[in-house]
Amino acid sequence: MTGREPRLLPSGRSAILVECVGLDEVLALHDALAADPPEGVVELVPAARTLLVAVDPDVLALESAAGWVRRAARDGPPADGRATRDGRADPTGEASTDDVVIEVDYRGEDLAGLADHLGVSPEHLVARHVAARWRVAFIGFAPGFGYLVADDWPFDVPRLDVARTRVPPGAVGVAGAFSGAYPRESPGGWRLIGSTGVALWDPLADPPALLVPGRGVRFREARA
Repeated sequence: MTGREPRLLPSGRSAILVECVGLDEVLALHDALAADPPEGVVELVPAARTLLVAVDPDVLALESAAGWVRRAARDGPPADGRATRDGRADPTGEASTDDVVIEVDYRGEDLAGLADHLGVSPEHLVARHVAARWRVAFIGFAPGFGYLVADDWPFDVPRLDVARTRVPPGAVGVAGAFSGAYPRESPGGWRLIGSTGVALWDPLADPPALLVPGRGVRFREARA
């Protein structure tokens, strides 16, 4: 992927933490590993600059897992691969029927101000948000909160100077190169462009989180 040997750190007896240069390398390594995991791999947990590889050490020794990670880092993901719902690569690179579709009411309180800041109309901003094919890069901040990225999202959005003390559940926001939806009420500093009624986190469901790393996401404007 980058030509460099990744730094692998043991994390207990059943996991390896892989340190990456940045999110692009994390996503590429995640796709490469998810494309063909050996028996004994339990979970791949990406973050902004790291990837945790959890294994069953009784099935796959950490030394063997480390060798698999290094080979994947060297060889890279399948050509034009994209991740699907289960985190495996989709060799077509096209939108999948497994993409999560999230309907959004684009009347967020920051929409007009953000559009003005970016030098576009609110309608253009919404159209770009809907047109982008997003993927879940990693989960963080709160259970079920997916940090979404898209190659065709052109904006770098500044966070609020002062975070809100209360963001309602279902609020859809953007910050930096990311988009996301708040699964529950919480503080937050993202610019809110809309809201959704989709259940993003249900502790009684299996799995409880609608969004998982590697899954494709599409936003669709809700009709009045």
